[in-house]
Amino acid sequence: MNINALMQQAQKMQKEMTKLTKELEAKSFTVSSAGGAIEVVIKGTKRIESIKIDEDAIDPSEKEMLEDMIKIAINEALEVVEKEFEKINNQMTGGMKGFGF
Repeated sequence: MNINALMQQAQKMQKEMTKLTKELEAKSFTVSSAGGAIEVVIKGTKRIESIKIDEDAIDPSEKEMLEDMIKIAINEALEVVEKEFEKINNQMTGGMKGFGF
């Protein structure tokens, strides 16, 4: 394979990666946690769109527990986005690591 063909293939991969990343960034993911008491909607950009808390979960005497439930829900939402990004990365690189995507 000559260097020009290799460069063209790399440019094609880069364009496809950019396209897939933009598609991921446009998506929203909804994650429920704590038995559905907390719902987090996160964009593919890892920005939180909304957090909904069931009224039954709001008890002033259990503030720390509610804060922990929210933290868990946000971390689960971030994991969902990260897994989607890994799918795109694996699709583009054939599972090879070290490309910094």
